[in-house]
Amino acid sequence: MEHLIGQPAPGSDNSFGGSGAAAVITDGTQATFMQDVIEASRNVPVLVDFWAEWCGPCKQLTPVLEKVVKAAKGKVRLVKIDIEANRALAGQLAQAGLPLQSIPLVAAFWKGQILDMFQGALPESEVKKFIETLLKASGGGILPATEQLHEADVAMETGRPAEAAAMYSTVIGEEPENPKAWAGLIRAMLALDDEEAAAAALADVPEKITNAPEVAGARAALELKKEGRQAAEAMEGIRARLAANPEDYEARCELATALNAAGKREEAANELLHIIKVDRGWKDGAARQQLLRFFEAWGNEDPATAVSRRRLSSLLFS
Repeated sequence: MEHLIGQPAPGSDNSFGGSGAAAVITDGTQATFMQDVIEASRNVPVLVDFWAEWCGPCKQLTPVLEKVVKAAKGKVRLVKIDIEANRALAGQLAQAGLPLQSIPLVAAFWKGQILDMFQGALPESEVKKFIETLLKASGGGILPATEQLHEADVAMETGRPAEAAAMYSTVIGEEPENPKAWAGLIRAMLALDDEEAAAAALADVPEKITNAPEVAGARAALELKKEGRQAAEAMEGIRARLAANPEDYEARCELATALNAAGKREEAANELLHIIKVDRGWKDGAARQQLLRFFEAWGNEDPATAVSRRRLSSLLFS
């Protein structure tokens, strides 16, 4: 494509956007396209946002692009080009194959070539996925927030919930609507046995993401933690009831909740599966509903979820 665009404007310096240091976001023109996009993309992926003043979806997309690019902290750059103000450039790029008849259009340049593109006003989550894919393809790794979330998850898995909570909070500070970070913070507070802090974090979750699967799972974990604590306090009485009547399903349900709160997930599932096996319709399927709550709180990736779900399916469809 380079031969279609022409050379940088005479007198322009070699820095991105014409300043002493490379700008992460800039407005591009016909005169600066070679420097701002083609040349700059030899060192870092460059997104080009083709827009126009009359384009409503463009006005929705551009702020999202700017937000995600800023969060990438220099791993990717953004050049915004008004196709009405740069018609000659738009015409040249259209001849080169860019479908500029439909905007917004975002093209990702790497090493002077178009690596990928998308059209339309995508939501923030999809824009992040697009940029993550671009970074992986260009060897740029992952977005800083994604990397921080991964480190926080590792901290949780290795028994360091306080460190994890700090990292989740950092991500929330940069991305207030990140459901994984909020869910992680709530779960970290639960791991620290601080139900009050977990409940406070849940109350602070932005309304826009309150029903996200990650947040719903953390909410279920908090509810089960409270119920489990109450059941644990009555554990002696629960076991006495079961000793007197092994088919006291109410007591068995309470025992399952207490076992779950103690981290004995498969044992908790076993109690509920026993009820389902003997009396599937007890209290309109209450045991199955409680088991599904466990699955939501544990998450689909948890080994206990996978094992117990297979056993549940075997019982229901045998």
